[in-house]
Amino acid sequence: MACRHRSSTTTLARLAKPARLTPRLTTQPQVQSQVAPAVRCFSSSRPSQLKETRCQQGKFTSETYPGLKRDPRYGQVTKEHVDYFKGLLGTESAVIDGVTNENATDDIEPFNSDWMRKYRGHCRLVLKPSSTEEVSKILKYCNDNTLAVVPQGGNTGLVGGSVPVFDEIVLNMGRMNNIIEFDEVSGILTVEAGAILEVVDQFLASKGYIFPLDLGAKGSCHIGGNLSTNAGGLRLLRYGSLHGTTLGIEAVLPDGTVVDDLCKLRKNNTGYDVKQLFIGSEGTIGVITKAVIQCPQRPKAQNVALFGLESYEAAQQAFREAKGHLSEILSAFELMDGASQALVRQVTKKNSPLEGEYPFYCLIETSGSNSDHDGEKLQAFLEDVMEKGIVADGTLAQDETQVRALWSWREGITEALGHLGGVYKYDVSIPLAEMYQLVEDTKARVEEAGLLGDTDEHPVRAVVGYGHMGDSNLHLNVSTRRYDERVEKVLEPFVYEWIAKRQGSISAEHGLGLAKKKYIGFSRTPTMVGLMKQLKDLYDPNAILNPYKYI
Repeated sequence: MACRHRSSTTTLARLAKPARLTPRLTTQPQVQSQVAPAVRCFSSSRPSQLKETRCQQGKFTSETYPGLKRDPRYGQVTKEHVDYFKGLLGTESAVIDGVTNENATDDIEPFNSDWMRKYRGHCRLVLKPSSTEEVSKILKYCNDNTLAVVPQGGNTGLVGGSVPVFDEIVLNMGRMNNIIEFDEVSGILTVEAGAILEVVDQFLASKGYIFPLDLGAKGSCHIGGNLSTNAGGLRLLRYGSLHGTTLGIEAVLPDGTVVDDLCKLRKNNTGYDVKQLFIGSEGTIGVITKAVIQCPQRPKAQNVALFGLESYEAAQQAFREAKGHLSEILSAFELMDGASQALVRQVTKKNSPLEGEYPFYCLIETSGSNSDHDGEKLQAFLEDVMEKGIVADGTLAQDETQVRALWSWREGITEALGHLGGVYKYDVSIPLAEMYQLVEDTKARVEEAGLLGDTDEHPVRAVVGYGHMGDSNLHLNVSTRRYDERVEKVLEPFVYEWIAKRQGSISAEHGLGLAKKKYIGFSRTPTMVGLMKQLKDLYDPNAILNPYKYI
């Protein structure tokens, strides 16, 4: 754990409270660490080690959504279809056949369910292509025979977008995981869609570069899935979204047409920028098979600090001061409420890095190329927020181990919530001034309904909020002992109506999937939804790709 400091100026590992702060902190030791490539503590948000705490098999999605009926235009998968795919893909490992082999049920189950055990389909056939050509032939055959298909990456999504609803064929991209090319001068990477984010980032680290996206599920999620959901993650404040860092894409349309737009140029104004349609479209108009990504140099110096604050207003002030003082080296500014940190303590049994408990916590990361320069800027920022009474308490990482320890308090929230039972997750964007108010209003509504409490008769354990304050992205999580229809009725459409009144977005980075499909009107006008449907009809007239979701 990070070293502690009270009123001495000889170390700044732990920040003193304002009343004990000396006017100038001139003799602090160097706190920057040359952080190794893997600085995050949790490599995956899929808590596989905690699965024994939940039901091994959740309810079928078709039972949870009884009003959702299988579209009769889709064909049933037959032995003839299976034989074609086996002939095409060759190896037995590339086809998991539950159509002719009843013993394959257990092998198919991981592809049928999301990691939260909230969504579960009836798929009986999983296909694992190893090339764009195979993807093309699969989709053409499915389109010709009107067989519905669900593209699937690492299956770490939160809105049911990557698992089947009924008996759709799962097209899993895991075998297409090659790093094709990397230019060490320009930082331009060409990679297949099934490559795991963490593996790609480790490769880039060996070359002195970094992938411009980082998130808790990086040990499982695929690059193609990141693109198809336009994942935001922890580095968006510094590096922007995938819409900006993606230079080119290769995708396969439902009729088998290969869209080859693997441009490796930062400037290309020749016609429509069609690749942008595939980023964030959740596999509904095409399957991404390759991507070209602009990757920045990996920072040589990294600092992480964790602060306790007495109010959300203080957190906003701290963010404003951080932008002013840290500017170009500020790479993350994360907000966590006290309730979320209490859950992490409860599950992990770890001691808090701060002595007291606070209503809010902020984690700040800086990344730069010059340790001395970054240290001076960070010192000035810390002095300022302490002297102004904005920050109540804090701790600063001294080495790589402490960097990972502090990050674990942010990235451990998802795992802690999953360990305690079911979770209703809302990934939303709200104007910063009112961002946390949604958590307070939701908690009050759940309490009024008599659903929140410490006993088993209350389905809700806690209502917590955390997220990326740097881009106004809140993760509202309602932790439950079990999924309960009463809870869902209290939450929806209340949460979406609340957001719409403030001109926010009901989906900041997790997508729409099945969970938010019917609520898209709270963030998009009828005209915009109509245009989206026209695009879907144009690219996928038979609607075989990821049906029942998105729009």
